[in-house]
Amino acid sequence: MELGTAPLFDLPAPLGVEAVEPVAPAAEPVPLTRSQELLAEISDHRAVVAEREIATVRAIAEWALEHVVDDEADAATLTGRGLDTGLPLAGPGAPLISDFAVMELNAVLGRSLDSGRNYVGQVVELSHLLPQLWQRALDGQVPVWKALRVADHTRLLSEDAAAYVDRQLAISAQGCTWPQVDRLVEEALVRFDPEAAEERRRQAHEHRHVNTGLDAVGFNGTANLSATLDAADALDLENAISRRAKLLGQLGDEDNLDVRRSKALGEIAREDLMLDLHVVDPKTGEITRTVPGPKTELVLHLSADDTTVGRFGNTQTPISPEQIKTWLGLSGTTVLVRPVVDLDGHQAVDSYETPDRLRRQVTERDHHCVFPHCTVSTGSTIRPGRCDLDHLESHAEGGVTCPCNLAPLCRGHHRMKTAGRAAYRMLHPGTYTWTLDSGTYLVDPTGTHPLTGTSPPDH
Repeated sequence: MELGTAPLFDLPAPLGVEAVEPVAPAAEPVPLTRSQELLAEISDHRAVVAEREIATVRAIAEWALEHVVDDEADAATLTGRGLDTGLPLAGPGAPLISDFAVMELNAVLGRSLDSGRNYVGQVVELSHLLPQLWQRALDGQVPVWKALRVADHTRLLSEDAAAYVDRQLAISAQGCTWPQVDRLVEEALVRFDPEAAEERRRQAHEHRHVNTGLDAVGFNGTANLSATLDAADALDLENAISRRAKLLGQLGDEDNLDVRRSKALGEIAREDLMLDLHVVDPKTGEITRTVPGPKTELVLHLSADDTTVGRFGNTQTPISPEQIKTWLGLSGTTVLVRPVVDLDGHQAVDSYETPDRLRRQVTERDHHCVFPHCTVSTGSTIRPGRCDLDHLESHAEGGVTCPCNLAPLCRGHHRMKTAGRAAYRMLHPGTYTWTLDSGTYLVDPTGTHPLTGTSPPDH
């Protein structure tokens, strides 16, 4: 009989006694780096922001239902490039929202008139016409900003077309790119409303435009152009610029091609302004009149006490004194010195209409509509503004036509004030207090400051 031997540590435990497994020592927690702590903190903050964004759009959607109107004349409409389109804030099938109510909400949100209308329209479009995407946004599955941007794309679609987009994006909105969304919206338009698709193509041609970028000129004295042209016109312009840029290089211009192309466009413009335009009778072929070429006026401000920076009056922006010297050195330039406008001056007139000299004084003092948070420009020498000059004290009730009683208001806020939905007064030129249902606001050259719960300052 063979005797086996079992290893000492493999012996079975006695009956009634449980085997005890050895316990490994607890691992020491790995300390977080400061970077990891900050990343965790940022993640928490983003979660809070996302939660508040969802709560905000949910409240705005409910608020909108409290301000539904039946009359389109009272409803808020969208604006495009500063012009009222007459289109409701959201697409067909969505409720109409009171324009005055939207203006009141804008003051609370700190948004301009156009921005606030657009934002409310996106929320209404999303909550009423894109219900599946709306629910995913409320559940936190799609970022609010992305859902609102999709709603911005679908506002011109019919109710059925918007529902088609909603179904397609219900499970894929999170990962869709904007070109994909654009193609989907275009497909929905053609699929459900081919006549509207053709009308949209026609309108695209009617909305051709050129923006010279003069409203964004900075200290360096350059402007960024953008344009929408007919493709054939764009080819002609490309050929003209390319030919002139090549010629400049052959004449010894050592700048790179991009710079020469920009110079070429300026030369083409100046040569056109030097030419007289002839108006020809289409029947006889005779020249009926001649329109002389205009001169471009640059309004430049320089101080004898401070030569470090100048002021470009055409765009109301700072400008380099060196750039001013360059412009003054251009051939054919004429320099005209004018006295500085006294922005605090009082020169009242008896008429209701505002003379150009007073309008210039007011618009140089206030560069935009003085309603809280509004940014609609009063205009400049290169682009007319979209503001009326409002008499703070009505002219019919004895208010004078004087800069101390005039302030620029965009057409929408002018109507709101005239309708008695808002009131304001001038503390001193350029500084105003507004009283709305939502509170009191101070508007001065530094911006808009809520004064709710406090007394407006007297000076």
